[in-house]
Amino acid sequence: MIRKALTDRDLAGGRILEIGCGRGGFACWLAGQMSCASTLVAADFSHAAVAMGKAYALNKRLPVHWQVMDIQQIGYPDDMFDTVISCETIEHVPNPRRAVRELARVLKPGGRLFLSSPNYLNMYGLYRLYLQLTGRRFTEVGQPINKCTLLPVTLTWVRQAGLQPKWTGSRSLVALLPGRQVYLDALDRDLPVLRWLGLQSLIIAEKPTPQLSGAASVSF
Repeated sequence: MIRKALTDRDLAGGRILEIGCGRGGFACWLAGQMSCASTLVAADFSHAAVAMGKAYALNKRLPVHWQVMDIQQIGYPDDMFDTVISCETIEHVPNPRRAVRELARVLKPGGRLFLSSPNYLNMYGLYRLYLQLTGRRFTEVGQPINKCTLLPVTLTWVRQAGLQPKWTGSRSLVALLPGRQVYLDALDRDLPVLRWLGLQSLIIAEKPTPQLSGAASVSF
């Protein structure tokens, strides 16, 4: 979803942060799309993941600055980045709301946030509730924390962080049947109600510019 949503405005001539980059696949794709005047920082909490991404980028000679960093405490000053991207990360930290505040803090006035996360306002949410009621835990391979994020709640966090949502929606409508899941591709479109029910959500938000703000100077 994010690849289709990014425009020249988001990739040309500015500072870009992707945090929660994992092994760096999306960051390396970004490096191949952005203009030569842009600076890309890719960060993740995992040292091993960052090392793998860095090795791949060096082999391909891709201009990416790699950092080990916690999305709940981003090590950059306020108003630092023109574009901030977080893909499927906030649900895996102890305090997703704090993570959203940090994403907003480091975004420049006029800059845009691209925030994707699971949305359990659907049958998967009911499945999670069923597991909880039966004394079992919802798990995702390799992830010790799996918060039950809901698109309306995530949108509220974005607004409370001082950002103005410009687009909100979701994809991947899923029906759960005994022993399998069925993707309802025919319904996967921007209908007023269905856009809130997909398993994968995306919020695009902008930081308002009420007044001129001096940006901090940091060397990469």
